[in-house]
Amino acid sequence: MDTSLKLHGLVAAVHTPFKADGSLNPSSVDAQAKLLASQGIKLAFITGSTGESSSMQLEERKEIYSAWKEASAKHGVEVIAHTGSNSVWDARELASFAQECGFVATSSLAPSYYKPGTVQCLVECCAFAASGAPDLPYYYYDIPVLTGVRFNPVDFIRLAKEQIPNFAGIKFTNPDLALYQTTLNYDETVDIPWGVDEWFTGALSVGAKGAVGSSFNFAPALYQKLMKAFAEGDVETARDCQWKSVQMINILASKGYMGCAKALMGWLGVDLGPARLPQGNPTADQLKELRSELEGIGFFQWALN
Repeated sequence: MDTSLKLHGLVAAVHTPFKADGSLNPSSVDAQAKLLASQGIKLAFITGSTGESSSMQLEERKEIYSAWKEASAKHGVEVIAHTGSNSVWDARELASFAQECGFVATSSLAPSYYKPGTVQCLVECCAFAASGAPDLPYYYYDIPVLTGVRFNPVDFIRLAKEQIPNFAGIKFTNPDLALYQTTLNYDETVDIPWGVDEWFTGALSVGAKGAVGSSFNFAPALYQKLMKAFAEGDVETARDCQWKSVQMINILASKGYMGCAKALMGWLGVDLGPARLPQGNPTADQLKELRSELEGIGFFQWALN
């Protein structure tokens, strides 16, 4: 296992491309990786929440893995594969395939239909998923707002370090900064990338070294500027960047975040098609409003390098 890997800096949580009819479109993965590479993004987190993994079939996820295997080699964007599923057997199978593809890490969220009732049970689920890729670092993807699974990450770390041989860290997608700071300070050997784009400056202020985010796909320059300003002690610039982030995300969310984000990627030259059911997509009128509102905050001037 590569113990040197750290999810520091910006890690783009990428979308899964679909065709207009909702079927998979792996041919767009190359354009996704090319855009990320051109913007200095070197790590992609695939088939996570942004990747609509819970709406995908097992074989479709493998097909996207294969497409990213090719794109990774071509464009130099390394891949963390999210393998999580309500079936830990699927999660383990996907982890095994991720290792075959040469990805740099795997991650999985908690089963959320039959939820683990204890931290110990959650660790057992994660250990089973992680065992499919024993040579890769494993990150638990903690996103309680979607899974409904809420345990103290410190308790998870304590058990995971004993029971998951390739445990590397937690993708922390929870706006509780006090809990995040507590988790960061519990064990400095554990890598804990942040996962809430709108609160990134707050996370940096308590010690975050990196983040995994969906809006890094279409506004990487904004977050790079934010991180640079923060590192240099330029609080005003960092605060201004964060405010632009909040406005941008609020605009997208007001009309349906996933569908709007994928439409926005199309305007940037990467055709990702629609969001898949059960998520919706913006109407033609909403798209006009979306573009107008994004232009109103200067998005197309500061989003990309």
